[in-house]
Amino acid sequence: MFSKIKYSFFCAFVVFVFANFSDSQIIERAYHAQADSNQLFVPDDLEATLWAESPLFYNPTNIDIDSRGRVWVTEAVNYRNFNNKPDKKLSFEGGDRVVIIEDTDQDGKADKSTVFVQDKDLVSPLGIAVIGNKVIVSCAPNLIVYTDIDGDDVPDKKEILLKGFGGLDHDHSLHSLTAGPDGNWHFNTGNAGPHHVTDKNGWQLRSGSIYTGGTPYGLQNQGLQKSDDGRVWVGGLALRMTPEGKLLKVMAHNFRNSYEVAIDSYGNYWQNDNDDQVVACRTSWVMEGSNAGYFSSDGTRYWQADRRPDQDMFAAHWHQEDPGVLPVGDNTGAGSPTGMLVYEGDALGSKYRGMVLSCEAGRNVVFAYWPQPKGAGFEMGKRFDLISSFPKVDEHYIWHETDQDKRKWFRPSDIATGTDGALYVADWYDPVVGGHKMDDKIGYGRIFRITPKSKKLSNPKIDLNTTIGQIEALKNPAINVRNLGFEALKKQGEAVVPEVKELLKNTNPYIQSRAIWLLNELGNSGKKTMLKTFEETDNTLLKNTIFKSLRKGFDELAITNKKLADESYVSLCKTILDKDAQPQLLREIAISMRDVDYNSCKTIFLKLYQNFDGQDRYFLEALGIGLEGKEEMFYKDIRPTWPQNPEDWTAQQSWLTWRIHPVLAVNDLKTRAVSNKVSAEERKRAITGLAFIKDKSAVLAMLDLTKNKLKDVSEQALYWVNFRKTNDWANLLNWQTAEATKLSPKQLKMLDYQALMLNTKSAEKNKTKAAEVLALDPFGAKLLINLANNGKIPKDIKATIAQYIFNNPDKSIRMLAGEYFGRSGGKSLSQSLTASMPADIEKGEIIFTKNCATCHRINNDGAEIGPDLSLIGKKFDKNGLLDAILNPSASMAFGYEPWIIATKDKNTYYGFLIADAETVVLKDVAGQKIILKKSNIISRKQLTTSLMPDPTTMQLKEKDMADLVGFLLK
Repeated sequence: MFSKIKYSFFCAFVVFVFANFSDSQIIERAYHAQADSNQLFVPDDLEATLWAESPLFYNPTNIDIDSRGRVWVTEAVNYRNFNNKPDKKLSFEGGDRVVIIEDTDQDGKADKSTVFVQDKDLVSPLGIAVIGNKVIVSCAPNLIVYTDIDGDDVPDKKEILLKGFGGLDHDHSLHSLTAGPDGNWHFNTGNAGPHHVTDKNGWQLRSGSIYTGGTPYGLQNQGLQKSDDGRVWVGGLALRMTPEGKLLKVMAHNFRNSYEVAIDSYGNYWQNDNDDQVVACRTSWVMEGSNAGYFSSDGTRYWQADRRPDQDMFAAHWHQEDPGVLPVGDNTGAGSPTGMLVYEGDALGSKYRGMVLSCEAGRNVVFAYWPQPKGAGFEMGKRFDLISSFPKVDEHYIWHETDQDKRKWFRPSDIATGTDGALYVADWYDPVVGGHKMDDKIGYGRIFRITPKSKKLSNPKIDLNTTIGQIEALKNPAINVRNLGFEALKKQGEAVVPEVKELLKNTNPYIQSRAIWLLNELGNSGKKTMLKTFEETDNTLLKNTIFKSLRKGFDELAITNKKLADESYVSLCKTILDKDAQPQLLREIAISMRDVDYNSCKTIFLKLYQNFDGQDRYFLEALGIGLEGKEEMFYKDIRPTWPQNPEDWTAQQSWLTWRIHPVLAVNDLKTRAVSNKVSAEERKRAITGLAFIKDKSAVLAMLDLTKNKLKDVSEQALYWVNFRKTNDWANLLNWQTAEATKLSPKQLKMLDYQALMLNTKSAEKNKTKAAEVLALDPFGAKLLINLANNGKIPKDIKATIAQYIFNNPDKSIRMLAGEYFGRSGGKSLSQSLTASMPADIEKGEIIFTKNCATCHRINNDGAEIGPDLSLIGKKFDKNGLLDAILNPSASMAFGYEPWIIATKDKNTYYGFLIADAETVVLKDVAGQKIILKKSNIISRKQLTTSLMPDPTTMQLKEKDMADLVGFLLK
């Protein structure tokens, strides 16, 4: 009744029962009490074995499977050497490596390791794809192709296929590539830009955002960059191109750090994304052309800058109440999601086919979903813990467990399907979850293999020299192996249509779908077979795949003759619309009209709109994507068919107006905003739609709403006016700007002391006294820090400043001072001693309330300045959390890197940068927003010292820390 790693044993077990999406099949997980770090908990009918471990390889970031069933691993031994000093851990002077792992005797455990390549250009590579004799490694700034021409497992050729991706030695950078069922290559990158990439046709991607954290190499990132398609793509990106590196296209954007995009045989994208807090990770289906909602749509503002007064953190984090943002999918809560996979094999059993798998390194688990079509999108279904190192993933880490219990060191970084149908899970083994550092100095890593219980799986021999062998390759569950069959059969052309046609009868619908993509490439005979299938099938996903494969042909025609391609394509879509109204198909038609001239597709949108039920947000988003740049024209055409009085609109009409928010709708939205005939929620939606119109008429309408007698209307309008005048509406009116901050007499006195200290003719004792006074005053200390930031502190004064500045009453100044002034004396706390002490949870709560709640929130208590700590016990174990608190500057959360900014009016500000355009916004340590005109800034710098005080600054001892961590992990 249970699965276990070899040599482990169990003490007790219980059974957890979970019904999948159809409620017709049961999956059971066996639970055990034994705390064995090599044991994984899996469903009752599966078993997990430790297939490979170090020293066969180290620190695995990503894996892929080749046609021989071998596992290829990208290592990150040299991960963040600017934080993890090479002399204190395993380090490779020759660069990071790609390693091949194999089980030569087929006994279920790897026994051979081969270094394919070690290259100084490989600095913490995050992705690998093995496609025939090509090995594609994702390692920012480059997408590198190594070619092994003679098959001796040594590369004969190296090519930088694409270059210019941001994120050198960064987790939020270039991720793994996959050969899709369409024959294209699909990959993604995180938000550590800028990404300035030119494809092999000369098309240029220019993408960025406000994000500059986590590395010393990416400080020039910024939003509002236009690519050659005229669009502003921001944040993390999902991308597609041909295998030659041509026709690079952004498929979706504005992710934070989607670690991997998995593509299924229908051509659907699935992704996971992590958060700034510990409450808002997500797993979701991705619509082509969509905005995933992390930054503002232009990339100049973090979600914190855009958060509205009444929004919960999750909705604000992913901009879920903004028009033009894709619905989020599943909120997985705390964690650090990594590798993704859609399992399309049959070897594990039919109930596992179709699983979308998401590795969750922060939670020591691989989540499983069985999503189903719902309207024009997908419902993720109930989340299930498929593979984990704990019996119950959501239980908090137990404080009293010994340091020898390393179950929380299981950090699944990736998952892949083998040619045998088994699952292979890579484990980056460490007490912390990437980000900044690693505590495991030997680089230990593992690969687990998941198979049916008591059933031996073996790797098939794939023969690409025969049609039968090519068909078998296309059917294989290993995703990049399938591409070998696709390309080989494609070369044969119409001759193989009969064999490929037989795949349409396969009991596995994913194999049927692969046949569809291939038939589209097999001449007229293949297309006729595919079109006949379109007429006959009632499978929504298969019909949708046929449509997408047809569209691929028109996209290729558009390269040489766009007018002919558009005319032919629009004609096809009209024919389909006359016969079919399936929401999934209509979604694809809507999206595909994005680059079609409005006059050519007007009738299509009028008919598509008729199929919008006023509820399906996915369909609404597809309409919005397709109507990009056509909003005014469509509204002008559709508006006369609606009730003259906007108070009488249907949900269909109000939602569409909110989504496309044309200038022509200003008066309509204003009327709905003040109407008692519509609900408060409808009024709110009208006001929000108005706030996203970048036109003077919208500004004047909103200003008028601030005077309305309805309190909910006037308050919302006032918020939007004050907010929008710092960004989208900044140049639409001559806003009355606040006078430069006037300095108080005491602050003016501090400027005099600064001048005295810097005057080389001043007496030494006067300079020393001036430094002392400045160091002890909050404003004076800011002046000192700004001087230090610009290298203007006299060397003979530094010791005096260091003597006093750490006694400054402002805690954040005491922390910032550590960036520039050496602190004399003081004793750091012992982590090992703290970890050994028992915890008094009640005292820990008191310590949290007194020292931490001013910045951090637990459940509903505390402030939301730093990361939310409500679920911190799910992400950290005792030592990991202790390390984060004892060394805050070494473990800064992404997005919480402090900045120091000096202005022309002699002021110095510090805080978290949450908006950066013509107006710069800082969030200070009190949670207040500081709004600064960029033209008034004279200097700015991102700091490496956290604004979170270390325990000694707060005068905490080892026992205090033990109590505090015990409370956080309770």
